[in-house]
Amino acid sequence: MQIHADFSRRVVVHADAVPWTPSPMPGVDRRMLDRIGGEVARATSVVRYAPARAFSAHVHGGGEEFVVLEGVFQDEHGDYPAGTYVRNPPTSSHTPGSAPGCTILVKLWQFHPDDRTHVRMDMAGALGRPLDGVACALLHRDPREEVTFHRLAPGAALTSSGAGGTELLVLAGALTEGGETLGVQGWMRLPEGRPLAAAAGPEGADVWMKTGHLAHAAAPPG
Repeated sequence: MQIHADFSRRVVVHADAVPWTPSPMPGVDRRMLDRIGGEVARATSVVRYAPARAFSAHVHGGGEEFVVLEGVFQDEHGDYPAGTYVRNPPTSSHTPGSAPGCTILVKLWQFHPDDRTHVRMDMAGALGRPLDGVACALLHRDPREEVTFHRLAPGAALTSSGAGGTELLVLAGALTEGGETLGVQGWMRLPEGRPLAAAAGPEGADVWMKTGHLAHAAAPPG
């Protein structure tokens, strides 16, 4: 399966308009944003857990990165409320689920195979002092990528150089780029070398963003 697999192209997906697709686990559905591979794939998806649903225990062969968008994600390591950012590197394992139900953005098989860095962070709690209407939190940085969270005042600008590509998801409010407005769960991927020049809407915006990673796009699992 290939969904938005050409990383040289600008892609915008209004995820809240994409139909839910059932996963192999009843009560766990997903909206596929990009994907290369079958059931085990290099993938970016919005995943929804119905209350009291869980996946079986598994090892992250290619790593797992996620942002909790709604509800509370849970595993044997703890509870992860909305606004939590998590990186589970290759060789880590858990039994994911949610008693109350939740929705997450999840990225699979996109780590360097030698990465062993775990991250768990309250994104809003890590925000710094606003500058020009933008407060920023650094969630993760390594030689391959930088992951950040931004809280933009109404009309504030969000930019990046385009080095290594840019990917973002709107978590609250709205963001306009290239004449197109992304609302909540609006997802954008800009290819390597294309700068980002976006602005928050009249209510401001909360934005999760990753840069640099498309220059080191991991191969999908064999």
